[in-house]
Amino acid sequence: MHSIFLRYFDEVARHGSIRKAAAVLNVSSTSVNRKINSTEERLGVRLFNRTPDGVELTTIGSIVLEHCRRTLHDYERTKILIDEMRDLRTGHIDIESIDSIAFGILPKALETFATTYPEISIAVKVSPPEDVMEAVTQGAANVGIGFTTDLSPEVRVVTEKAAPIGIILQPDHPLAERTSVTIEDIVGYRLVRTIDARGRNSLVDQVISTIATPLSTHVFTDNLFIAKQMILNGTGIGLYTKIGFLEEVDARHLVFIPLMEKLLSDVHVGVLISATAGMDPAKRLICDIVERALRPIQLVS
Repeated sequence: MHSIFLRYFDEVARHGSIRKAAAVLNVSSTSVNRKINSTEERLGVRLFNRTPDGVELTTIGSIVLEHCRRTLHDYERTKILIDEMRDLRTGHIDIESIDSIAFGILPKALETFATTYPEISIAVKVSPPEDVMEAVTQGAANVGIGFTTDLSPEVRVVTEKAAPIGIILQPDHPLAERTSVTIEDIVGYRLVRTIDARGRNSLVDQVISTIATPLSTHVFTDNLFIAKQMILNGTGIGLYTKIGFLEEVDARHLVFIPLMEKLLSDVHVGVLISATAGMDPAKRLICDIVERALRPIQLVS
């Protein structure tokens, strides 16, 4: 049922008269009647009962009317949103992101956004996962990009993608040819980890605590660039998702191998917004662009 029928049908039902509906629509009664009749013939049901005083909805007609008005309402809302996006000129967006996203896909996504909406300013803050969630909850960030584990009820996930934690290592490392490893397999190797991985909700520490032999962490850092250089020069192997090492893995400078631990293989990254704040056009646009940037990335080996 196309939009012309929806408008005709709505007005006829509203006025209980084809003639009155035609006058409101500024079309002929014949056009309205023909459209109603042709739709009834296609559906094989009567939508209106004709009476000497006008028309009355049938039971099926009432069902169609509900669909009709819902569709028209959604269409009008969509038109308003399109107008707002088309007319979007100025504004500001605060984004808080984990470092792997901020240093990986975010610059390209922001370049795309800035090309289309150059007058909208953007502030990006790089934070640990827990701080990203907190910033969105408290309204300090319009959009957060981070892990969706232990999601706050005040935060809504716009989109998410599986990003299991594994080991990052040089191609000539003894474990490099493995298709998967366990925590026990990396006992004895020196590790490179991020400082915030020692936080109260560290998934890695939860898994490590279950093994008898402690792991040897050689480098803790709050800087992904430093961690990457340490792994590249052979100082240790990293415990990370692949997302912060995409270029190096694609170029075979480094290798990502998933860890076969349930808690670590079920990790997701996502775009986060407040569950209570509205979705204004600027926020919707940046969420859509980041989602499109995340979609083609292969993070599961």
